[in-house]
Amino acid sequence: MKSLVKKMLVVLLSIGLVFVFVGCDTANAPDPAPAETPADTPAEAPTEDPPVADRVITVGFSQIGSESDWRIGNTVSVTTALEEAGWNVIFNDANQQQHLQLQAIRDFITQGVDYIVLAPIVATGWDGIIQEIEDAGIPWVQIDRGIDMPGIENYRISWITNNFEDEGRRAGEWLIAYLEETGRMEDDINIVELQGTVGSSAAIDRQRGFAEMIAGHPNLEITQSQTGDFTTELGMVVMEAFLGAADRPIDVLFAHNDGMALGAIQAIRDAGLVPGEDIIIIGVDAVALAFEAIVAGDMNVTVECSPLLGPTVVEVIKAHMAGQPIEAEIFSSVRVFDETLSLIMPDRFLSAAEDLPNRVY
Repeated sequence: MKSLVKKMLVVLLSIGLVFVFVGCDTANAPDPAPAETPADTPAEAPTEDPPVADRVITVGFSQIGSESDWRIGNTVSVTTALEEAGWNVIFNDANQQQHLQLQAIRDFITQGVDYIVLAPIVATGWDGIIQEIEDAGIPWVQIDRGIDMPGIENYRISWITNNFEDEGRRAGEWLIAYLEETGRMEDDINIVELQGTVGSSAAIDRQRGFAEMIAGHPNLEITQSQTGDFTTELGMVVMEAFLGAADRPIDVLFAHNDGMALGAIQAIRDAGLVPGEDIIIIGVDAVALAFEAIVAGDMNVTVECSPLLGPTVVEVIKAHMAGQPIEAEIFSSVRVFDETLSLIMPDRFLSAAEDLPNRVY
């Protein structure tokens, strides 16, 4: 019996030693070799956006507001053209408040847009935000109104606009030709002026151009001038004030846009006068409603300021992406529409009735 126990102990000890040696050998074994990696495989680089020409870009469009049919037409023209180009559009309406426009541009910068389209509300106060755009490296296009800033042409890609000063001159040119044709050029002519938004380049330049044109005719006098902020509603209110304060008859209204002229027409009617006859009414923009008023005889003339800048904006951005030369300033042509002088001077003035079907704003 003792002999059997001894044999069993020997066997158990032998088994234990085997486990001890196996366990030690495993603990001291080298780590498994890592999976083989090709020696020429480069380290993974951080991803970068492809060049703008090779991807769908995002354009931030900062618009002045929606104060008139012209402005609405301009918004539709630009946004439609950008979208038809296949680009993403981030649109902001500043409601004619510069501080909201500045905030919108800062939001564009934060969102990392590829391009900015800016229609500035007023001419001054842009130095800081333009430097921020420059620091962010975002190219931008200016449309419509001007910016009064030293060296502005060195920052923007291009300025796509209308010649506001020439529009004022053309309005004055039409008035002089009309007075000559109707035999009133020697009469004392009292003119009231509905200005656009104070500080805007459109208001400043249209006023300057008109004043320059009539300066050689001392019998043509601007007797009252006040802003109507480019709106129909305020145009009516200010015209009511003009009529109430006038110490002599008002012969001519020069409105810096058609919206204000249309508002003034209502005020003239309410005062018991006949618009277009008792008071000559000159507008700017050439919107469809103005054409209808001209055809109806309620308004005399409108000077075109085209809002359809969208296709040109797209052309400029595409040229910039392609590294092609771009004009620093691009102006639309200025045309004048009425239903009087256009019948006898078709080389200088155009028929509102004939062009009315072509109006898209």
